[in-house]
Amino acid sequence: MGMKAGVIGSGVVGKTLANGLIVHGYEVMIGTNDPSKAGALKNATGGRAKVGSFEETASFGELVVLAVRGTAAEGALRGIGEERLRGKTVIDTSNPIADSPPVNGVLRYFTTLDESLMERLQKTAPGVRFVKAFSCAGHRYMVNPDFGGTRPTMFICGNDEAAKTDVMRILDLFGWDVEDLGSAEAARAIEPLAMLWCIPGFLRNDWMHAFKLLKPPSGNGG
Repeated sequence: MGMKAGVIGSGVVGKTLANGLIVHGYEVMIGTNDPSKAGALKNATGGRAKVGSFEETASFGELVVLAVRGTAAEGALRGIGEERLRGKTVIDTSNPIADSPPVNGVLRYFTTLDESLMERLQKTAPGVRFVKAFSCAGHRYMVNPDFGGTRPTMFICGNDEAAKTDVMRILDLFGWDVEDLGSAEAARAIEPLAMLWCIPGFLRNDWMHAFKLLKPPSGNGG
């Protein structure tokens, strides 16, 4: 059995990433703090994932995915406790989407451009190796995205180079090209990409797309 991965969150993103990790050889536990969801989560992974509390899942995973709503992310992290995640790579998929409805298709955020949600999480748990990823893609394309042979681009950032390497390895397995945008401050730019991604969906019910960063052929750059 491969590395142990804990997926904190029982929504569609958590289930999608849990199944993707299982397919690629990870031993997975999904975390929920609602025991009534345990059976459904077990069924959603074909019985292949363990189910536990947030705290149990954080302790279980050598690598952890934080896949909760943005409004719940800081509270979930405090409830889990930094000691359970210290030194681990934690993939932060969350976006700071406010409870208010979109305006003409544009999501409202509870953060500003001077501080991202991931930076808040990093300040709350400085011993955790956060990497922002999967925050600017729809769940249908998170694992094995099919765009006619073109690999879409996942933008990531984080303060720990080894942790980003861990995440790049997973993204490559899942069929993504990766653009590393540097330290945690870059999440101020990555998180708003979810706004851009969602506008066609809200306006035209078009959710079937992903971002691609284009670069000139080698040697033709400026």
